Amino acid sequence: MVFIGMDHGTTGISFCIMSYDGDIIDIFKIDREDSKSGRVSAIEELAKRIDLKTVKLMAITYAMGDGFNRILPIDKVKDRGILSIGGAGKVTGGGTSVFSELENSGIPTVMIPGLHKNSDSLDELFNAAYSHQASPEKVSISYNALKETGWKNYIVADISSNSVDILVEDGKIRGAIDACLGAMGVVHGPIDLEMIRDIDEGKRTANECFSHAGAVKIAGIDGKVANMKDQLLENYRNGDEKAKLAIDTLIMTVAMEIAGLDIVCEKEIEGIVLTGSIGSATEPFNFEDEINAYFKNRYELKVISKESGAIGAAQIAMDVYNGEKEILGIEVNI
Repeated sequence: MVFIGMDHGTTGISFCIMSYDGDIIDIFKIDREDSKSGRVSAIEELAKRIDLKTVKLMAITYAMGDGFNRILPIDKVKDRGILSIGGAGKVTGGGTSVFSELENSGIPTVMIPGLHKNSDSLDELFNAAYSHQASPEKVSISYNALKETGWKNYIVADISSNSVDILVEDGKIRGAIDACLGAMGVVHGPIDLEMIRDIDEGKRTANECFSHAGAVKIAGIDGKVANMKDQLLENYRNGDEKAKLAIDTLIMTVAMEIAGLDIVCEKEIEGIVLTGSIGSATEPFNFEDEINAYFKNRYELKVISKESGAIGAAQIAMDVYNGEKEILGIEVNI
C-alpha cells in the first residue's frame, strides 16, 4: 500500500513514492523535454518502482491551479484546473504529457489547487490585493514544512527557478507573494518599470519579461530554463562578479519578502522554512547563512528537502486517504 505525490515544477516533474507508514520509498524526476518527446513515460517509470495496483491515492499539482479552490478528485476538476496557461513562464508541453498519462492511468488521484483570488481559505486582504499568489506545489511544500517542523506559525521560502514565500498562521495558509510580484528566483522575477516600457513598446511580451527577470537578468545568462541555474552557479564558483551580484541581489529580495510577511502575521513567527534548489543550497554558497546575515539570528531557520513539493504531495495523499478534511485551511472534497 503506497501513496504518490507529484510536483509539477519549472524544470521537471518530480514524483515521491511513500509507504503507508510515511517512509519515502523513492523520489525521481522526469525532464520536461523527455516527457514531451515521449522518450520517458511517467507511468512506466512508476511501474518500474512499484506495483501500480498498490497505490491507494496519488496527489498531483499542475500549472497555476487557479481554476478550482478545493482538493478534488481529478475527474471533478475542469480544464485541468487552470484558467489559462498564459503568463506561467516558458511552456514546453512536458507537464501536459505527464498529466494526460496520469489522468488515463486509472490510479486514484486528487488535484491540489493553487492559491488565488477565489481561494476561500486565504486572508481576504491577500485575495483583494493579488489575483494569484502561488501555484499548487507551494501548498504541498508548505504541508511538508508543517510535517517537518510541527510549527503552526511560519514562513516558507521556496527559492529555485522562481521565488515564492508563503505565510502560514495557526496551521493555515494565510497568503503568499508570487514570483512576478516580489523576490527574484534564478529565472523568474518581478516585472519592473523598464520591462513595462518594453511590453508597451512591443519589444517583449510580459511572459518573456517574467521569464528573464530573475538573477539571470543580472548575470547576463540566457538559454534553456533547465540549464540556467547550473550556469549561474558555475559562473559564481569561477568568481564572476555579475554572478555574485545576481546571487546577492536574489538573497536580498528574499529577505525583504520574508520580513514583509512577518509584519502582517498576527502571531509570533516560530521560524522560517527554506527549500528549493537555491533555498536548500550549501555550495557554492550557504543560503541559510546568507539569509541569516540579514536576520541576525532573529528567526529559527529550518532547511527541508528541495523535493519538498513532491514529498508534501505524497503526505497530502496519505492524509486525505486517511480521512483528513482540510489541508492548511483548504477544504478536501472527495
